[in-house]
Amino acid sequence: MTTAPPGAPDVVRSAYAQLAVTDLARSRWFWVDMLGLHVQYEDENTLYLRGTDELTHHSLVLRRGETAALDHIAYRVRTPGDLDRAWAFFSSLGCPVRRVPAGAGARGIGDAVRVIDPLGFPVEFFHHTERAERLIQRYDLRRGAEVARLDHFNLCTPDIPAAYRHYRSLGFGCSETIEGDGEHEMYAAWMYRKQTVHDVAFTGGAGPRLHHLGVATHESHQVLRTADLFGALREEHHIERGPGRHGVSNAFYLYLRDPDGHRVEIYTSDYYTGDPDHETYRWSVRDDRRRDFWGSAVIESWYKEASPVLDLEGRPRPVSDSLLDESAVRIGADGLG
Repeated sequence: MTTAPPGAPDVVRSAYAQLAVTDLARSRWFWVDMLGLHVQYEDENTLYLRGTDELTHHSLVLRRGETAALDHIAYRVRTPGDLDRAWAFFSSLGCPVRRVPAGAGARGIGDAVRVIDPLGFPVEFFHHTERAERLIQRYDLRRGAEVARLDHFNLCTPDIPAAYRHYRSLGFGCSETIEGDGEHEMYAAWMYRKQTVHDVAFTGGAGPRLHHLGVATHESHQVLRTADLFGALREEHHIERGPGRHGVSNAFYLYLRDPDGHRVEIYTSDYYTGDPDHETYRWSVRDDRRRDFWGSAVIESWYKEASPVLDLEGRPRPVSDSLLDESAVRIGADGLG
């Protein structure tokens, strides 16, 4: 397991995301009825959702907004003292930092620190959260994709090496990368604190933008069932890519777009990364198995489209273009290994 460097907050894992959506009823249909997330709390403007395995209050918040966007992502930290460390760490970098007292932010979350990180993303750090009922064996409540838990965030950023360096400074390990021939040609990186392939991944592209949220199921047949359900209801246009098997992570996947265009990955069957000598696996950008192990082509929207992100005042963040374009690379060489 990786350890937090001195002065950095000790991040435990990716914990929840908050999305702004324009039609809360339609979003409820997608995330609750079709994907199977459980409603922990709802009112006329918000939905708090979680998977069957999660004992924390929520892993996804949907709030009504005029524009669809990522409001913030959130990491749980190990102790209350890590909130002070988060404040000092990001203040020293010159980042906008805000304390969010319990009751002033997301329901069920205690005191928090919210920042705009050096990559331009709105990120929250918290320790305390209300606990929720254990639903692991409530098979009678399962439906749709039977989502078990939030697994990861995938973020679009124009500078992958900078994202890698920043998250290494927070104590994250790196499970896999996609790299080119040049010394600084890094096209994507998968980084973790919990002992799986990733809590956060970085996809090269215009940013800051949210590429997708990854939610985990226990078995591959639940991924296939999800695709069948959307097809049976003539809602197949929500399916963007897959089902398939990734080269990176080895996970079985399906990508969907919600009614506002937010992308979600239904994800299962990755691997353990907790050994102290775990090594980063490096894929060549010219290996067509990296994004799909069977060599299936990646459609243009997957590379080019993503959700905007908001600043601490709720305004859309400006976007910068990427210097590298993975989708334009010629395929044909072997992986780096």
